[in-house]
Amino acid sequence: MARDYPRSLTMSLRSRRRVVLLGATGSIGESALRVIATHPDKLELIGIASHSNVSRLAAIALAHRVPHVAIASEAIAQQAAQDRVLPPDSILHVGERGLIDLATLSEADVVLVAVVGTAGLAPALAALAAGKDLALASKEILVLAGKFVMDAAKKSGARLLPVDSEHAAVEQCLSGYPRNDVARVILTASGGAFRDLPLEKLSQVTRADALRHPNWSMGPKITVDSATLANKGLELIEAQWLFGLKPGQCAAVIHSQSIVHCLVEFVDGVMLAQLSPPSMTFPIQRALLPDSAAPGVDRALDLMRQFSLDFKPVDESRYPLYRLAGKAMEIGGVMPAIFNAANEIAVGAFLEGRIGFLAISDVVDHTLQTLPSFEPTDLPSVLAIDAEARSIATGRCRISAGTRITSSPSR
Repeated sequence: MARDYPRSLTMSLRSRRRVVLLGATGSIGESALRVIATHPDKLELIGIASHSNVSRLAAIALAHRVPHVAIASEAIAQQAAQDRVLPPDSILHVGERGLIDLATLSEADVVLVAVVGTAGLAPALAALAAGKDLALASKEILVLAGKFVMDAAKKSGARLLPVDSEHAAVEQCLSGYPRNDVARVILTASGGAFRDLPLEKLSQVTRADALRHPNWSMGPKITVDSATLANKGLELIEAQWLFGLKPGQCAAVIHSQSIVHCLVEFVDGVMLAQLSPPSMTFPIQRALLPDSAAPGVDRALDLMRQFSLDFKPVDESRYPLYRLAGKAMEIGGVMPAIFNAANEIAVGAFLEGRIGFLAISDVVDHTLQTLPSFEPTDLPSVLAIDAEARSIATGRCRISAGTRITSSPSR
């Protein structure tokens, strides 16, 4: 439906960046909506998608007058169409095809992919092929298919804009510096819900315990990944692809305050750090408005208040998944994809109460040891190994559910 605006406002609206938001109902989506609402003169939301949260999707579509809405679950999309829960002016797109339709809208300038897991791969590749800027919050996409994502971006000339707070920080610190000047990129990790828990008590932790993140408000899967430090392993693999780094140039440290998001060490020994409060609005705004400085949604750090910054090395006996991710990164090929697939299955099983917390690393370790690595030549081969890894991890979860692993993570 056409909208009538004053001529002066119409001229202003034409300069706005038009945004498609895949994963609009998750934690990243909520932060992105805050950024968009704060800058209505610079950003316009034209497409939103969710897997199944129809009521929230409808509310967003109504509040932002969104013309295109996608629901990934075909059954739920059909029910939503039948019940007419979406605003009448919104066009409904269905299933994976619907996500791709949104990602390739001719009028879109930037597509923010915040879909959990690897479900955002197809729309991400489609957006790049269509020449859209891709703001990437789903780290699993680069871990699974970094080679093909980077090739797609290079071929079309589209920009790949990191949304993870750590990668956005690295990009900012590297701005204007040749890659040959960089010795290491160091990402920071909060340590998650169990960073101070005695090791012998990890066998007793519950789903609710794991979801009590000390600093960030995030979805269940990434919050568990923070407790195991699998998220930092995934982010280091992602950093390799984004910034053209070798495994030895990627490291992480525990930083409990989540104020410093990265440190870049140069060959002369000097380090640059990026600091901001633990809010995803900062990196999201940089991704959605990469060429425009604008006031932030949340307040900046107040240096007139006293606070401390602490750093310590990662204890691999507490975080075996961090070690396994490093091993997968060093081996390369499809091994990072195997790590990611096994971790997704194991975390899902833990969240459903089928396995204990310590069994997550056991499932991933078993899957990595079962499958050999190879250098993929095409995307179907990566998807095939992803499926095989998920099958093996699922079988291991069944065994773990029966034995209920309770040993120390330093086994």
